[in-house]
Amino acid sequence: MTATVAIVGRPNVGKSTLFNRLVGKRLAIVEPSPGVTRDWKEGKGHLGDLSFRLLDTPGLEEAAAGTIEAAMRDQAESALRQADLALLVFDARAGITPLDRHFAGWLRECGVPVIVVANKCESSTGQQGALEGYALGLGDPVMMSAEHGIGLEGLREALVEAFATIEGALQEEFEPAIGGILSEDADEEDKPGGPLRLAVVGRPNVGKSTLVNGLIGSERMVTGPEPGITRDAVPVDWEWKGRAVRLVDTAGLRRRANVTQKLERLSVAETERAIRLAEVVVLVLDATMMAERQDLAIARRVVEEGRALVIAANKWDLVDDPQAALRRLRDRLETSLPQVKGVATVTISALTGRNLDRLLAAVFEAYETWNRRVATGALNRWLEELVARHPPPAVLGRRLRLRYITQAKARPPTFILFASRPSQIPASYLRYLENNLREAFDLPGVPLRLIPRGGRNPYVAA
Repeated sequence: MTATVAIVGRPNVGKSTLFNRLVGKRLAIVEPSPGVTRDWKEGKGHLGDLSFRLLDTPGLEEAAAGTIEAAMRDQAESALRQADLALLVFDARAGITPLDRHFAGWLRECGVPVIVVANKCESSTGQQGALEGYALGLGDPVMMSAEHGIGLEGLREALVEAFATIEGALQEEFEPAIGGILSEDADEEDKPGGPLRLAVVGRPNVGKSTLVNGLIGSERMVTGPEPGITRDAVPVDWEWKGRAVRLVDTAGLRRRANVTQKLERLSVAETERAIRLAEVVVLVLDATMMAERQDLAIARRVVEEGRALVIAANKWDLVDDPQAALRRLRDRLETSLPQVKGVATVTISALTGRNLDRLLAAVFEAYETWNRRVATGALNRWLEELVARHPPPAVLGRRLRLRYITQAKARPPTFILFASRPSQIPASYLRYLENNLREAFDLPGVPLRLIPRGGRNPYVAA
């Protein structure tokens, strides 16, 4: 059993910086403006020889019901309910504020063990302000600077002491930590038998977070009518019909020309990273105004990354003429995304739960197709029949010879075509081969790569 530690505190005290420091990678967006973190995030924390589950939470604020700030506080409370220990972080340069005192009292009522962390102690001002932490009545404050890595040994000692007092915590010795700062994607490599990595992407305000909440059956993400509520890429480990899924909610993607603020650029970078690390990507469209240029641009980005794609037309319950709308959508996709011909399209309502099982079935079907391998013998029989029926055109009066084809890898399906003059095969003929390959071996809706190569000429000196 691994202890769960939640980082809590008012906005802009350095909670996400501390989270990134302890997990050893940039999992949470860090920005000086308050309120950047809106959904709690999870990572595997390491400090010396300690290993623990770590939760980064939104900033705690007093807020009226129904506001985004109130929803953020609900998220922090949800994370705290899972925690064995809380790290209450305050800004030592600013000293203890009335809000710090208020939430220290709230934590005391929750009954969760608390370690007070005086952050931003890299200067003498911070070190003096850290002493105010004693006024919270929650024990000795740990003086540190998450940004500069100062005071980590003191935090480790406080964690060891706290873990020892937690009833039932850690039935076995702490796992050894991975030394040093991990590379950004060190634990994100493909692992056979691991959870399916599924990213949910789309324009702002199309219902991505509502869809994630509907899939997992809980209010895990902050939602609302305002666009741009989600800022981080938030992963959720979950199961569907006994199959493990790592589901990632992402920030909305607008046209690059409209992205001017630093915080939004960071959010876009997180979304693009989530696409790169995904195996299947669900592109959510607003069915009332779907298949706009930005939708298609996002779809092309997913295909360029080689990820399996599934289209979810959300808010379908608001469409007046479903048959005509679905026909328009499919025509638009066939015209604008010929490189993933046959991509699965599912009409859903994230708010009511309509067709969410159908969407997940399409996701797993796309995943199976994305992983498919075709035997070399079958490929070459197909190539021989196809060339006999429609041979490649002659170039400059010379005939092109297609000699051999083999699948180099899956994820996505990638094929090597050996030819006499690969650089001179017309693009139109390569598209003809790709379309027939997709149809002959049942590879709809996933990126398919056909790479022409030439064999070594024995008459040319090495």
